[in-house]
Amino acid sequence: MMKMSSKNSLESTVLQPILKVGKGYTILALFLLSVVLLGVFAFLTQLSQGLAATAMRDKIFWGIYIVNFVFFIGISHAGTLISAILRVTNAGWRTPITRMAEMITVVAIMVGATQILFDQGRPDRIFNLFLYGRYQSPLVWDLLSISTYLVGSCMYLYLPLIPDLALCRDRLAGQASRFKLAIYRVLAVGWTGAPEQKKLLERAISVMAIIIIPIAISVHTVVSWVFSMTLRPGWNSTLFGPYFVIGAIFSGIASIIIVMAIFRKIFHLEQFLEEKHFLKLGTLLAVTNLAYIYFTLAEYLTMGYKLAGEDKELLTMLFAGSQAPAFWAFLVLGLFVPLFMVVNKKTRNIPGLVVASALVNVGMWIKRFVIVVPTLQVPLLPFDVGIYRPTWVEWSLTAGSFAGFALLFMLFARIFPIMSIWEVREELETEKEKETEKVIEVPAQPQPKWTEVFPAKREEAR
Repeated sequence: MMKMSSKNSLESTVLQPILKVGKGYTILALFLLSVVLLGVFAFLTQLSQGLAATAMRDKIFWGIYIVNFVFFIGISHAGTLISAILRVTNAGWRTPITRMAEMITVVAIMVGATQILFDQGRPDRIFNLFLYGRYQSPLVWDLLSISTYLVGSCMYLYLPLIPDLALCRDRLAGQASRFKLAIYRVLAVGWTGAPEQKKLLERAISVMAIIIIPIAISVHTVVSWVFSMTLRPGWNSTLFGPYFVIGAIFSGIASIIIVMAIFRKIFHLEQFLEEKHFLKLGTLLAVTNLAYIYFTLAEYLTMGYKLAGEDKELLTMLFAGSQAPAFWAFLVLGLFVPLFMVVNKKTRNIPGLVVASALVNVGMWIKRFVIVVPTLQVPLLPFDVGIYRPTWVEWSLTAGSFAGFALLFMLFARIFPIMSIWEVREELETEKEKETEKVIEVPAQPQPKWTEVFPAKREEAR
């Protein structure tokens, strides 16, 4: 059970990062910013030299930019599906984690969308997809679905923020900077906490929670169709839709656990982010892990049983060829080791779950690489196998993307409450009411025998 905390303690703990942070925060932010600047330099180099600065050529025309794109869009499902589903099912324990999950969604979509610009080489041509795109193309579907998903996710993040923005507007007057107070005043849209406002807000959040679930599922399904609508070996599969969705939820849950652990440690949120929250997410992680193992088995078993066309060459490359280290690293480090750590009592704790989640995300990034690159290496004409070794430009943009993801999170925590104060407070009050309403059960007294109640009958019975 969540520890009872006073209203002032909750507010002061969650609002403290907005007012003041330590030197460690500043050092980490500067380090991440330097990595982002390295990525900017690599991007400018690519703009001046074109895609010749990368390892992508006519054979391998997609590389780690697309790998990063699929990965970030995948972890974006963390906030939407986890937060929305738990909100719809009215799971009270979700309240301390929903905002972090929803923030993962928005930031991951933003960073994932930039990977398309990197992959194009000419970012200005992105508008051609809107102006001259063929609506029969899965690429256009992908663009439209991600745009819709970003707008919906921003709305879903913003609506539960409104009461906390009003709280910051009122509590931090004279303490926070004028810039922050101006943001709170504008975004709070005149919130006073009146019953009518609460009713409208709760209705809007409920509607968005229901709407965002099918949107999130459709987005990663459409991402999978970019691959499975082709006839290439390994991609030509009807399994890719649900396979990608389960993989997205799998890596998304792992991302939530990592983010929760980081903010719990840095901002001292131990009394609100308890071990029970990690254990519940660990259970969800184990379930999706088993589901992903099933889909992985179904994918490669059907390919290996038929060995149609170029599938044999692809499987040989994955199981015993040049891509075997990546493939087996994904299976062992990304699936089986995390599953063992989650179900094992000795490692089923916060440190163990964080390590397992980190392995899951590393493994799922490798899995996206295994999906994208090896298929393109298999020649469809009598040519040599394609070779792809990412250049420093691609690695720098990848590092900059991950650093930008973390930096945006840190900036968010400096401006907005990283935890939904009003929802946590309501859950605490609900728990307190339940405890006060508990009825002390009086042990049942043993019933006397009928012979003791009716002595005359006892004599007759003798």
